[in-house]
Amino acid sequence: MRWSDTTYTNAPAISAIPATRPPSASNAGWNSSVDTAATIVPAPKAIRAARTVRGKSKRRPTAAPRSSGSTVPSPYSTAVDIRRCCGGPLAVGDNCAVSWLEVVRGGVLVTVQDRGRPGYAALGVGTSGAADRRSHDSANRLVGNDPGAATLEVTLGGLQVRAHGQATVAVTGARVPLRVNGIPCGDYSATHLSDGDVLTLGHATAGLRSYLAVRGGVDAPPTLGSRATDTLAELGPPSIRTGDRIPIGTMARQWPAEELIPPPPTVGAATLHVRLGPRDEMFTAGALDTLLGQAWTVTQDSNRVGMRLEGPVPLERADRGELPSEGMVPGALQVPAGGQPVLFLADHPVTGGYPVIAVVVDDDLAAAAQLVPGAALRFARG
Repeated sequence: MRWSDTTYTNAPAISAIPATRPPSASNAGWNSSVDTAATIVPAPKAIRAARTVRGKSKRRPTAAPRSSGSTVPSPYSTAVDIRRCCGGPLAVGDNCAVSWLEVVRGGVLVTVQDRGRPGYAALGVGTSGAADRRSHDSANRLVGNDPGAATLEVTLGGLQVRAHGQATVAVTGARVPLRVNGIPCGDYSATHLSDGDVLTLGHATAGLRSYLAVRGGVDAPPTLGSRATDTLAELGPPSIRTGDRIPIGTMARQWPAEELIPPPPTVGAATLHVRLGPRDEMFTAGALDTLLGQAWTVTQDSNRVGMRLEGPVPLERADRGELPSEGMVPGALQVPAGGQPVLFLADHPVTGGYPVIAVVVDDDLAAAAQLVPGAALRFARG
């Protein structure tokens, strides 16, 4: 959906959020507004086949009436047989294959995410997965899901879904006001939905990405072993839109002992810890002092691939020689010619040609993924 379609007109704009589809992977980089090199090797046959199947039909399904019969057509799974249940007696809060979520309002950007597809970098395929894995895992834990279950990653809130059948859900990550049938309820806790209940996520009041987990997981078809949507490589399910029908899977485990997880504290300017290198020797000593000494601002040219940062003093290179493309990792701080760094996130390219001055430590990537455009941050050695 286009930004103007949402009712949250005061929400900060993210110019890199696609209006109709995610950015394409190409040798030109991950976004036309970010001049970072990304050389992607040709996709293997399995990936090309998946893209071909996705490209056959551009028409989005419309929402089914409440009396939808014995199957639930969806772009995320084959027809669902209502006789197929979870393999045993169902307790209250457990989901059968007849349960599904109807997307009443799709929000700004909603994607299916799990822990990603590691191990395919040699084929030019990044790991992808939840940008804030900590919040994704917390949501799954609250509803008793297998750690590999897929959730919905909701950017800036605005999602509204209706339960068809019973469902138990939890929302974590960015703080959003939640309502069930117009009645406020809490995030970071499990909520039971009866047939016909409508769950509404309001506009995010703190943070950028929320995670909606449903007991049993989102039943999207896996690609290369993962249900994650990679917006750069265009792998995985398409982004969620109004009218989509999302079947609920069977990846539920025993209920956890904890029914409530304390949300992370709200802080002012974030501090992200970094390890210098591997190309810090290509920068002046003053550039290293600048990286760690000044505040940086997240610009609107940011998305799941990465965040472009802006500071009053650009990072100066001592060695302006060209680099061959080399491997990238989440958290890499790549510095293009202009000296303003780009922080790579979940859907980063697997290779890049600009020098990486430092890498954000894994423990701070969740906090980085929640920074909204305009947010201030600092770097510190860690």
